[in-house]
Amino acid sequence: MKLTIIGTGYVGLVSGACFAEMGNQVYCVDIDQEKIEGLKEGRLPIYEPGLDALVANNHAEGRLHFTSNLQEAMEECQLYFIAVGTPPGEDGSADLQYVLAVAKEIGSLLTDYAVIVNKSTVPVGTADTVREALQQELDNRGLDLTFDVVSNPEFLKEGAAIDDFMKPDRIVVGTNSPRAREMMHQLYAPFNRNHERTIYMGVRDAEMTKYAANSMLATKISFINEMANLCELMGVDVESVRRGIGSDSRIGFSFIYPGCGYGGSCFPKDVQALIRMAQQVGFEPQVLQSVENRNQFQKGWFGRQIRRHFGDDLSGLTFGVWGLAFKPGTDDMREASAKVLLADLMAAGANVLAYDPVAMETAARELPAEWFASGRLRLVDNQYQALEGVDAMLLVTEWKPFRIPDLDAMRRTMKQRLIFDGRNQYDPALIRSAGFGYVGVGRLV
Repeated sequence: MKLTIIGTGYVGLVSGACFAEMGNQVYCVDIDQEKIEGLKEGRLPIYEPGLDALVANNHAEGRLHFTSNLQEAMEECQLYFIAVGTPPGEDGSADLQYVLAVAKEIGSLLTDYAVIVNKSTVPVGTADTVREALQQELDNRGLDLTFDVVSNPEFLKEGAAIDDFMKPDRIVVGTNSPRAREMMHQLYAPFNRNHERTIYMGVRDAEMTKYAANSMLATKISFINEMANLCELMGVDVESVRRGIGSDSRIGFSFIYPGCGYGGSCFPKDVQALIRMAQQVGFEPQVLQSVENRNQFQKGWFGRQIRRHFGDDLSGLTFGVWGLAFKPGTDDMREASAKVLLADLMAAGANVLAYDPVAMETAARELPAEWFASGRLRLVDNQYQALEGVDAMLLVTEWKPFRIPDLDAMRRTMKQRLIFDGRNQYDPALIRSAGFGYVGVGRLV
């Protein structure tokens, strides 16, 4: 099949490469000409394990194409995926300006029946809005064409997106059109070879499913973080509690690891957007609001623990930060807990040495320039360089190279032997037996 994907961000690029891997002719379109030229030369705008090779191979084989010209990509095409950003507005609602701009452009060029697929995460009712925008363009041109708008939300984890796409646990397709359903069935057939994973439902149902899924996972994270805070006050080890409740098959272990808060491009944005959607129809989303409030509070965990140990004035102290991305396997720092931590440290007068295996360029680009200019924040070349003369090590992102650290090297390098473990990655007894102080999230002191 031939398909056009508009938007070469995380969702669009992963989807395009994976569809091409299955033999489809895929045209990825983006208005950013510099990004398009980079993709043609093998330079990806994002980091995702294995994606560079997948893109390069399919581009070389002539199945994956990149262009800034939508009209060129539309020749003999009936499937169009909208995969542009839906950033949160000031009130937390999703900004649909880019989605609607794409819909209008498609409408201004369409010459035959087509299926327009919303792959972007969009509020309930967006398919109707896209349909209206596209129809208006057709009316302006005096054309009587039929088309269908489908919701096909993505469920990709950053760091494991290719596996998630190629071996999905479910494929959600929202449509009431038999013709559109058949085209989507053909497209996804290679991903359903072992058993049928596609779930068909109404368009609005599919739009809500995406938000409900991410909000449920965010709820589990905020719940266990709330339990961790309570455990700290009641002399309880949250790790024992986690194992105790996770063994219940109705609960499971996924997303019940206490930590310093969730971030990224999905959970924070989608919870906030669903809260806003609820409020717009006169419903007070008490659980969702609590999830959001707890996560914002949890991102301040490092600051509270550090002040409890060192006091409010951190002038003259230096901290080594391990991890800047919001999670392992990505260079994404959107809504990252590291940003809140660094802002706390800078405001309190501290100095910081920071290292991340992948997100260094992102950090240099996104963090305030004055932090670097003052010399109080330095990005260093490796994890142990980030510990030279520091008063504490702060584990923010649980990258694999951080899991079994060289404690002897740390003892020789650090000024004070103290670890703040924001992901409960380490065994407190082992760390303390090696001569370090240890502070975890909800762990017994």
